Amino acid sequence: MTYQETLDWMFSRLPMYQQKGPDALNHKLDNIQDFSTYLGNPHQDFKSIHVAGTNGKGSSSHMIASVLQEAGYTVGLYTSPHLKDFRERIKVNGEMLSEDDVMAFVKTHKPFLEANDLSFFEMTVGMAFRYFSEQKVDVAVIEVGLGGRLDSTNIIQPEICLITNIGWDHQSILGDTLEKIAMEKAGIIKREVPVIISETQKETQGIFKLIAAQKRSPIFFAEDAAPMEYETDLKGGYQHKNMLGVVTLFQKLEAFEITTEAIKKGLSHVVDNTGLLGRWQVLGSKPKIICDTAHNEQGLKDVLKQLKKEKGETLHLVLGFVNDKDVEGLLKLFPKKAQYYFVSPNVPRGLESKKLKKIGKSMGLKGKAYESVYKGLKAAKKASEKEDVIFIAGSTFTVAEVV
Repeated sequence: MTYQETLDWMFSRLPMYQQKGPDALNHKLDNIQDFSTYLGNPHQDFKSIHVAGTNGKGSSSHMIASVLQEAGYTVGLYTSPHLKDFRERIKVNGEMLSEDDVMAFVKTHKPFLEANDLSFFEMTVGMAFRYFSEQKVDVAVIEVGLGGRLDSTNIIQPEICLITNIGWDHQSILGDTLEKIAMEKAGIIKREVPVIISETQKETQGIFKLIAAQKRSPIFFAEDAAPMEYETDLKGGYQHKNMLGVVTLFQKLEAFEITTEAIKKGLSHVVDNTGLLGRWQVLGSKPKIICDTAHNEQGLKDVLKQLKKEKGETLHLVLGFVNDKDVEGLLKLFPKKAQYYFVSPNVPRGLESKKLKKIGKSMGLKGKAYESVYKGLKAAKKASEKEDVIFIAGSTFTVAEVV
């Protein structure tokens, strides 16, 4: 198979949660454990850092990787989902694995994958761990895909864990209260392995303390650690909480030597070192065009708070969601004083733009529906003056079509 044929096979034969929704989720560890055994348990060949949370885990993972790179280590980075290229999920020192690596892995292990009906995510985790082993990385930063306790990444024995925050997302899978969701995220806490909590929340603080005590794991809340002030090239005021957690993590990490200078350089060169996309990313000026992958209540609250600081004359919002979100609840967060371009991201779960427009209209949001993200953005550009701001948001998949 060619590279594209390989990707087509992966996406079509092995439905991934991000495309199909909960029906595609195989929420247990049996398959990944069997697959890892078959691969020779590659995750045991390198040290690792595990990162979970509702919002900020992707940014935090990239920050950690960037700092480790500045400290001179060979660093694996596993994140999900990807925006433009599947290979964004698996990187070493900011470089994606090659198309040949993807093709060779699938070709070699296709009989096992078919016979055992592994999920897309299980297969990808196995690919990442095998690649990191082959590349002899010093450490791999592993971002949880969904939840934590039963996530396929949760077979590693990390040096330290980071949980960014707990918010409302994937309630049908993780639970309908913040406490239940916190229990799932806390599932990454390992016996006697330190855990950092980036954001202290009264609803979840007790849960984390309880699980940490049961596991005899040292627990540190970043707000209490009072780390030094640093700056990051990741834009958006909401990154401050992520940065607190990351700096605290390096204060408590004993397995690697990390200098203050490495932390400073790493935090200020995250994008250059890791290739991170879609976090308050500025795509153009005059008009200023910004996109962000925030897609749940807390994430959108944070980015919309940041958006209020923009000084543009008129705000144009290109907005597209997937159909398993509480769209009405999310639309309540958006300003009424803006021009809307309702779009549908090009994935099976994409909410139809006319339906989104109807919901928006009922809530006082004025705009038109467009059949694609491209057409919505094109219309926004045409209607904008040089001093306006265009913001693209609502879903990772909406942003993926413009970066």
